[in-house]
Amino acid sequence: MTRLSAILAILVVVAGLAAAGWFALRPSDADPFAPCRGSSVAGGAATIGGPFALTDGAGRRVTDAEAITGPTLVYFGYSFCPDVCPFDLSRNALAAAELAEKGTQVGQVFISIDPARDTPEVVRDFVAAIDPGILGLTGTAEEVAKAAAAYKVYYRKSGDDPDYYLMDHSTFTYLVAPEVGFLDFYRSEQTPEQVAGSVACYAARL
Repeated sequence: MTRLSAILAILVVVAGLAAAGWFALRPSDADPFAPCRGSSVAGGAATIGGPFALTDGAGRRVTDAEAITGPTLVYFGYSFCPDVCPFDLSRNALAAAELAEKGTQVGQVFISIDPARDTPEVVRDFVAAIDPGILGLTGTAEEVAKAAAAYKVYYRKSGDDPDYYLMDHSTFTYLVAPEVGFLDFYRSEQTPEQVAGSVACYAARL
């Protein structure tokens, strides 16, 4: 190989590496939310979320299209939950309030996974005590199971007491939006500020 050929070969390699680096750093055209992604989901985001039809605190039937009209935080839990559910819902409410102060409106939806005890009235009073902005939903065992399955939510009755049993369940908060569907999820340990910052990133790109 001549000296000129060697120099040309080096230039080609350098150019190739530079191009590869540029493409690696450039946000994906196929995913406008790539800069916001804080989690990876096995099976892809398309596997989370789906249609549901449940009942609100006034006894009205509410579909997913009616409940999710903008960026929305969706949480599955139950009113008799002793700690994590009120904590997570309060965290979500604080994040929503922070976003509202900055001009970004985010919906909040609570779906009960304990329909045997969580009547529409019980759910209404439960969410109202945390934040009146939360839409509380419940339904029949079959309706709840369908909604939970769509969001890949685990739940199971724990204990034999007919009145004071607990529910084992997953505790993720899901961020969803119309047309787009699932965007991200948040764990219980994430702060209101972290959730608000993430939601704001997604909302700016909707």
